[in-house]
Amino acid sequence: MSIGEMLAATVPMARTLNLEFRETAPDKAVVALPDQSEYHNHVGGPHAGAMFTLGESASGAIVLAAFGAELSRAVPLAVSAEIAYKKLAMGPVTATATLGRPAADVIAELDEGKRPEFPVAIAIQREDGAVTGEMTVVWTLRPNDPS
Repeated sequence: MSIGEMLAATVPMARTLNLEFRETAPDKAVVALPDQSEYHNHVGGPHAGAMFTLGESASGAIVLAAFGAELSRAVPLAVSAEIAYKKLAMGPVTATATLGRPAADVIAELDEGKRPEFPVAIAIQREDGAVTGEMTVVWTLRPNDPS
């Protein structure tokens, strides 16, 4: 099962919004939100909550791609999120997520017994390439309780 299939199967909001996981790699994740009138806002574009979910889902996809091998010893958790809506989003939109720290540095902190935190930057774009939103989600890898 791919990361996108796993997220679609285990995260009800991803299924609800019909998110399309187009690319899930340790260095980049790309997730698309199709144009669906039932999730439009008052001006006919994707609702802000749908775009937030899109961005957060892209960040989760890259976290699983980058740190999936660590799931036996740590749980990835979102710590905080911030989003800025830059331009009117109309039609389908795509979120592209990138890690804000090298994965090796995060894993090294985990190896030291720490609870590392790291940002994921997300750009949300229209089909014409215009960036309609920018988002940052800070994640942590919470070490599993050894007892």
